[in-house]
Amino acid sequence: MTRTSAPVDAPGANAWEGLVTTALLGTDRRTPPGTAPGPAAPTALLDAAAAETVRRRAGLRPARAAERPQPAPPDTRPPLPPAAARRLAMLLADRPGPSGGGRRGTAPDLTELLPQWLAVANARGFAPPPQLLPALLDAARGRTDLRPAALRFAGPRALWLARLNPDWRFALRATPGGGTALPHPEDGDRVRRLWQDGLFAERVALLSALRSREPAAARDLLATTWATERAEDRLMFLDSLRAGLGPDDEPFLEQALADRSRNVRATAAELLSALPGSALAARMAVRAEACVAIDHLRTPRPLRTGTGNEGHGRTAPASASTGATRPTGPTGLTGPAITGATGITGATGTVGAAEATPTIAVEAPHECDPGMERDGVVAKAPAGRGERSWWFGQLVEAAPLGTWSRRLGGRTPREIVALPVADDWQGELHAAWCRAAVRQQDAEWSRALLGDPSAPEAGGPGAVSLAERAKLLGTLNAAERAEWVAGFIGTHGLSEAFQLLGVCAVPWGAPLGRAVVDALNIARDAGSYPWSFSGVMGLAERCLNPSEASRLDALLAVPDEPENASPGAGGYWAEAFQRLVTTLRLRAAMAEELGAA
Repeated sequence: MTRTSAPVDAPGANAWEGLVTTALLGTDRRTPPGTAPGPAAPTALLDAAAAETVRRRAGLRPARAAERPQPAPPDTRPPLPPAAARRLAMLLADRPGPSGGGRRGTAPDLTELLPQWLAVANARGFAPPPQLLPALLDAARGRTDLRPAALRFAGPRALWLARLNPDWRFALRATPGGGTALPHPEDGDRVRRLWQDGLFAERVALLSALRSREPAAARDLLATTWATERAEDRLMFLDSLRAGLGPDDEPFLEQALADRSRNVRATAAELLSALPGSALAARMAVRAEACVAIDHLRTPRPLRTGTGNEGHGRTAPASASTGATRPTGPTGLTGPAITGATGITGATGTVGAAEATPTIAVEAPHECDPGMERDGVVAKAPAGRGERSWWFGQLVEAAPLGTWSRRLGGRTPREIVALPVADDWQGELHAAWCRAAVRQQDAEWSRALLGDPSAPEAGGPGAVSLAERAKLLGTLNAAERAEWVAGFIGTHGLSEAFQLLGVCAVPWGAPLGRAVVDALNIARDAGSYPWSFSGVMGLAERCLNPSEASRLDALLAVPDEPENASPGAGGYWAEAFQRLVTTLRLRAAMAEELGAA
């Protein structure tokens, strides 16, 4: 081995980290200890790394005996059944990844089964075998999505180990308060002392724990130091008020609307708009009502007999020559103009007739005044967005959805969504209603915006994207969500269903499971390769009810290939279905070993 030009410094606690840093920066910018810059520096770095590796492997230098660590805390949860413990060892030790070339073979993907196994084990309240804790922490280290469930299952002994091994320090960062025991909410002195003197992570953990038990006490504790907190800390603390949010939080949030930080003001406004009875929600309702009204005298669009005032830049969506009244204030069109509404029938009109059709007219705000900005409206529009439509969308999103039935003639959400919208404002208006339905968790409005899953248009009457539809589905109960997605797949197939399947409860209910399997079978019969549906197939392996395995046996045979089929596609489909059936049976065995129904 080539010697360095100078002896390597004695190893210290950070010697290896220093060499790694030097390698990352390059020897042109930083040289190893005792080495002059020049062509010999790279060789010296490698020699120093080799010597340090020998030192690290050989052992520690003699030193004073350190204090022995305290014993690991006890884990009082019941131990895993022996069969489940063996299964966990298999999942941790033998986790093969997908094979190359687009083919995965028939073996289950154990990597994707570990999160499901942990979820069941946590639900059953089992403790892990101590000898598997290192492997469990290593698995969680490499997968951030696995950490919450893995650390919950690992229990207090994992935190004890994390303090002894720098590679597992992530467990301390991921645990509220770094694993420090929080005081009981009734211990007022300790709570106040930790809040005043604790580290930021400890304070966040304390506020979250207190909020989950006594929301008012958590809010009052935050108020004691609110004025002296840093802006980024105020934002994090304010976000913790989402849990248990209620009308009693309104005075505190109203004060936060005047905060120096724009992000804090925006978060306070978002939380207040989620409270339909708040003063901010009422102010937003007045502003939104001033922008939207029913025009009973507008002729249907197919006649094209308007004055040409179309588009978002116009100031008069309804033609004055027709005698319609524009939305000009919070009271808008009240009285006969609204009460005389006849519902949504005839909304598309008859081409040859001049019959007027109730139509939603939009007059977007002309300015973003200081009051709007204080209530969370962002004045500067993103690139490519018009200012007026940007302001309008924010007002509608923050207004209570109950506003619109009152404003638009007592119509139901479904009737409101079905109304035509003048001057190309429908996309903007419906998108804002979608965001409002998600924010306010309003299932009735979500149903109206989603529409019938079997409708010809996959986007529904109000949802504008797959992501929007997935968010709307999240406001429905699990059974209704699964039923809607099953109907959607039955009409539109699997090409757009992947994101929607991701919001459905696991395991999938029977109607949804049948819809997915039937759609996969149709795709197989079409003669295409299964790789185009690998995402849905992977979801089916993890989410299909294991009881469906026996029903899939008929799909394991290699089918006769159609004339225009891709070469060998039938064999690949049989392989994919074999993997699906094997995975379902393995999941059933895992659940049985854990004693789950």
